[in-house]
Amino acid sequence: MSYITGMITTRVDASTDQQWALGTIGQDSSTGFLYKYVQYDTGGGSVAAAANNACYYYTLDGYKNNAVTSDVSDSINIGAGVLQSAPGDGEFCWIQLTGTATLATSLVAGADGNALTAVGANDGTLDVSGAVTDHVCAIAGDASDDEIVCAFPL
Repeated sequence: MSYITGMITTRVDASTDQQWALGTIGQDSSTGFLYKYVQYDTGGGSVAAAANNACYYYTLDGYKNNAVTSDVSDSINIGAGVLQSAPGDGEFCWIQLTGTATLATSLVAGADGNALTAVGANDGTLDVSGAVTDHVCAIAGDASDDEIVCAFPL
C-alpha cells in the first residue's frame, strides 16, 4: 500500500476548503507514523476539538464517512485517532493512527501495557478495556504521562 507524504498534519481546512479526499492516508517520512484526513463534528454535546485529544468515529456511519468527534456520547465507541489540531465543526483535519502519542487529556485509568478503548472514556480520552467486546484502539505506553501506542483502524 502506498501513502501520501509531505502533508502538514497540524493544518485545519475550512469546511469550504477541503484539500484531500476524505479517508486519505498519509505517512510521516521521518517517523513512519500514519495519519488520516477526516471531517470533525462537534456532536450533540458541541464538544470542541483539542489538539492531542482522542477522537472517535461519529455515529454509525462515521467510519465510512470519515467523520470524527470528541463527543464520546455521539460515537459508537470506536476510537478513530489522535487529533493533531483543533478543527471547528465541519472542518477538515488529520488524525494520528499509528505510532506513539501523548494525550492532552489524561487517561481515565490504566497502567503501562493496558489495552485502551473509547468504551467508558470521557470526552477526548481513552479508558482501560474491560470486556472482550471492547474495540481496543491503543495501548498505554507510559500511563502516568498519558503516552499511548496508537493502533487505530485505517
